[in-house]
Amino acid sequence: MLGPVILAASRSDAMRRLVSAAPMTKPVVERFIAGETVDEVVPIVKHLTDGGLEVSLDVVGEDITTPERSTAARDAYLELIERLDGLGLGERAEMSVKLSLFGQALPGGHELALANVRPVVEAAARIGTTVTLDAEDHTTLDSMFAIHEELRKDFPETGCVIQAYLFRTEDDARRLAADGSRVRIVKGAYKEPASVAYQDKAAIDKAYVRILKILMEGQGYPMIGSHDPRLIAITQELARRAGRKLHEYEFQMLYGIRGEEQVRLAAEGHRVRVYTAYGTDWYGYFMRRLAEKPANLLFFARSLITKN
Repeated sequence: MLGPVILAASRSDAMRRLVSAAPMTKPVVERFIAGETVDEVVPIVKHLTDGGLEVSLDVVGEDITTPERSTAARDAYLELIERLDGLGLGERAEMSVKLSLFGQALPGGHELALANVRPVVEAAARIGTTVTLDAEDHTTLDSMFAIHEELRKDFPETGCVIQAYLFRTEDDARRLAADGSRVRIVKGAYKEPASVAYQDKAAIDKAYVRILKILMEGQGYPMIGSHDPRLIAITQELARRAGRKLHEYEFQMLYGIRGEEQVRLAAEGHRVRVYTAYGTDWYGYFMRRLAEKPANLLFFARSLITKN
């Protein structure tokens, strides 16, 4: 019941000011946000990869309002890639990008976002890694998929994200699986109307499994974005039935959530990638993490009312 309320709050300037000013917000945010600068996030990347994990790095921010901010976002990713180059991590450290951060919602936004993301994809390829285009609300997806298709002409390893709660996603999964794409499947974390998305958790879970089966039986590379133990077990069984080896798919989990499970799966030989967000514009990302799971909200609430 609280999820839609929190998602609405994620776009409220008044709530942003209130949450940001709360004395205990910072230590709680640090559970989900790896830092505010490249200097802070690079040691965390090294720690995770030294422990047998992989990472997908997200410079947080979205819904920018000027072309200058979209250029600044591009440059932030280019700075990150330059710093990663010296670590020699190759595909173990990829990038995730939200096209709204690159100007997608501005006038001429489709072309602007493509122009800004292309040099990031090119730079990532030069150091042996790639980029995944994050999915945002349903009104942005046709543009995202078109940019994904365009980028794959020169950089076929470019990935994209699909969201199980949207009615359209099974068709998107069939197309992408047949095309051999790298595809991250998640449940979805935006407030979507009943006309385009399942509203019931059980229905979303069932859709997730149907889509996962499509991906596992297809020609692409599935990336399973979930912390749900049941879905992790189902993934392993569907991969076995499809004859997939452990390196032919991967699990992805958020930084700060179920760290022990990440290590356990990696120790079993699975590829496990930690979605690691950093940057100063953390509010929208943080609020969606609270909306996704009641335990996250309870953790935040307890932290606000305790001094320890």
